[in-house]
Amino acid sequence: MEEMEEELKCPVCGSFYREPIILPCSHNICLACARNILVQTPDAESPQSTRASGSGVSDYDYLDLDKMSLYSEADSGYGSYGGFASAPTTPCQKSPNGVRVFPPAVPPPPPQHHLLQHPGSLPPIPRNSCITCPQCHRSLILDDRGLRGFPKNRVLEGVVDRYQQSKAAALKCQLCEKSPKEATVMCEQCDVFYCDPCRLRCHPPRGPLAKHRLVPPAQGRVSRRQSPRKISTCTEHELENHSMYCVQCKMPVCYQCLEEGKHSTHEVKALGAMWKLHKGQLSQALNILSDRAKEAKEFLVHLRNMVQHIQENGVEFEACLVAQCDALIDALNRRKAQLLSRVNKEHEHKLKVVRDQIAHCTVKLRQTTGLMEYCLEVIKENDPSGFLQISDALIRRVHMTESQWGKGTLTPRMTSDFDLTLDSGPLLQTIQQLDFVQMKVPSAVPASPILQLEECCTQNNSATLSWKQPPLSTVQVDGYILELDDGNGGQFREVYVGKETMCTVDGLHFNSTYKCRVKAFNVSGVGQYSKTLVMQTSETGYTPCDLKNLAAVAWFTFDPTSAHPDIIFSNDNLTVTCNSYDDRVVLGNTGFSRGIHYWELSVDRYDNHPDPAFGVARVDVLKDVMLGKDDKAWAMTDGGISKGATVGVLLDLTRGILIFLVNDEQQGPIAFEAMEGLYFPAISLNRNVQVSLHTGLAIPDFYTPGQPEHPSSVC
Repeated sequence: MEEMEEELKCPVCGSFYREPIILPCSHNICLACARNILVQTPDAESPQSTRASGSGVSDYDYLDLDKMSLYSEADSGYGSYGGFASAPTTPCQKSPNGVRVFPPAVPPPPPQHHLLQHPGSLPPIPRNSCITCPQCHRSLILDDRGLRGFPKNRVLEGVVDRYQQSKAAALKCQLCEKSPKEATVMCEQCDVFYCDPCRLRCHPPRGPLAKHRLVPPAQGRVSRRQSPRKISTCTEHELENHSMYCVQCKMPVCYQCLEEGKHSTHEVKALGAMWKLHKGQLSQALNILSDRAKEAKEFLVHLRNMVQHIQENGVEFEACLVAQCDALIDALNRRKAQLLSRVNKEHEHKLKVVRDQIAHCTVKLRQTTGLMEYCLEVIKENDPSGFLQISDALIRRVHMTESQWGKGTLTPRMTSDFDLTLDSGPLLQTIQQLDFVQMKVPSAVPASPILQLEECCTQNNSATLSWKQPPLSTVQVDGYILELDDGNGGQFREVYVGKETMCTVDGLHFNSTYKCRVKAFNVSGVGQYSKTLVMQTSETGYTPCDLKNLAAVAWFTFDPTSAHPDIIFSNDNLTVTCNSYDDRVVLGNTGFSRGIHYWELSVDRYDNHPDPAFGVARVDVLKDVMLGKDDKAWAMTDGGISKGATVGVLLDLTRGILIFLVNDEQQGPIAFEAMEGLYFPAISLNRNVQVSLHTGLAIPDFYTPGQPEHPSSVC
């Protein structure tokens, strides 16, 4: 939690946020600090027509920073707006975290009749005021609402409150008569803190008290102080609550904004749905960043071990060098000091490089951990509107932070070995030319790769394998060699050689068991094999020479990656519908080029004559027209379909024909002939229909497979 503290401090005052507001650049600032850093601009530079409203980033008129000398690195520590001829310059200040801020200009003395203002009222914000973000230095002009036009960051305020409460002193038992002990639980119904002895004595877990809910003291403190959730109101219409989310402006809006404001023509979605969507996106990004943080921790341990190895190797090398130089007696003494100096420089250079990398990674890991903890606290918030105000910025920060841990960041910049050796063979008369010889010692061969079992799988007659190098391996790898046997326990053969760490092997035999292994290589040689992985391909209902049972039983689903964006998937990608009134196409994730295949599609919903189409298609079929409207698809569009109907598709690539069935009855003769190549199961539908896919089925009993046109391609 301590790493998160920097996320909770204002960049101006350096203290925890108090009443934070969200600037259009997604940065936060205390409301009081925002008032303190306001700068007044002349009317000529900020006409009324260009003033900003606090409704979105695009509404703000960012000032040209070249017109202001507020952030010049070469100024004398004073900042003023260049448009004022008579405005006095004001000394700049620095917050505790080093951000330069500018106090407001001293206002002129108010007239006598204004001296009796209401006690505690804030002075009005001058006309034509502007504010500059202390973090990104983007400037904007305020409108007539002033700072009230900026939304309040209630999520951040709640996180700050919880963080400060977690730092408070431990709660004491309320029933101890003398020297109260530290409380261990709180009863939500009794509203009393108990230590363990008092809980057993006064609150036994039986009878009517057994239904009471006991919570940790910290949670009980929060529930005591927790007030009803504040209703988020619109900054444009203060009497209206946020009810929808504008997708284009990326902000919550009210109904009045949709009816009267600029959002009337924008795409809007339900607030709760977008809240859940953004929470899911942030959680996914955090999972990736968490993996990077774990790798960084392991990398830091490896770097610290390298420091010890460098020190040990340096001492050993230095001792060896001294022994060699002493053996050359007087003739080597003149060169010994120079050689020692070079070794020491190499030693210090290696240490400096590794220590600098340790310091760099430590700082970056601390920042990453702080951002992760802050994001986790934000996810706990139950305020959809407040969460959505900051979720986009947090998601971008998490993705940006994760990308900073990319390739090369977690690779040592220096090896712990000293690639120097002393050549003591020359004769004494060449002693003056004695120098180090840079030995090109071959590096070690790579370690055996680790198979990532969670990513290895088989699908139909294809196998996908994934592997990686051991986490702490520093040996360079030039490529990998993947080997498979013949599926019958025969010899291994190479099926892939390259730098990738994932490979899919197609064209395997159905219902076969394959053994797989992989090894790495570099210029020094080939490393050891990984552990052998045994993989089973899908079952098939035929033997190569039995044409009566030639149908291959294949399991597949709809493919989200190639489908039209309007397609909606559910039931593990086995059920699809659409959010558009137009026809949209979705393909299966498995293509067929030979054999006999049969699958069925059940119509779960059928409203207002939606006219779905069922069939097969090429991978490059058009996705935004009805299936069969181009030359890349073959489909049935009129077969007496209704709700509850079952459509069967029989694709016999041995004869090159396509047959359709509805409720187990064949629809006419053969629908299409002369079909060759690679085909994917396909359907087209709109929002009035929902279809579920059923695979792994045997061919219907009425159908007798014929002789294939090319027996050699099957057997």
